[in-house]
Amino acid sequence: MTINEYQKLAMTTLNPALDKKDVLINGVMGLCGESGEVIDIVKKHLAQGHELDREKIIKELGDVAWYMAEIATVLDVELEDVLVQNIEKLKKRYPEGFSTEKSLNREE
Repeated sequence: MTINEYQKLAMTTLNPALDKKDVLINGVMGLCGESGEVIDIVKKHLAQGHELDREKIIKELGDVAWYMAEIATVLDVELEDVLVQNIEKLKKRYPEGFSTEKSLNREE
């Protein structure tokens, strides 16, 4: 499955009663919430002695992807375009790969 196929399939579960503003709000809040769930799993591992629950993180990453697809859809952009633009930005920022020096002294 391609990322754009995922986006189309995932959006079959989008609430059709929401208008564009509400879809955007739901997407942003959902993205933050699901990211927070990933953070909580890692926190429990690092600070509370839990085993790292890899499978739960993978499931939460799927939820993060769903909300990314929702936000991209309401913005009328394909997820592939979002990812391509991100790689282009990273290539400009770190043409030779990541370096601490470039990270500390990068221009916005």
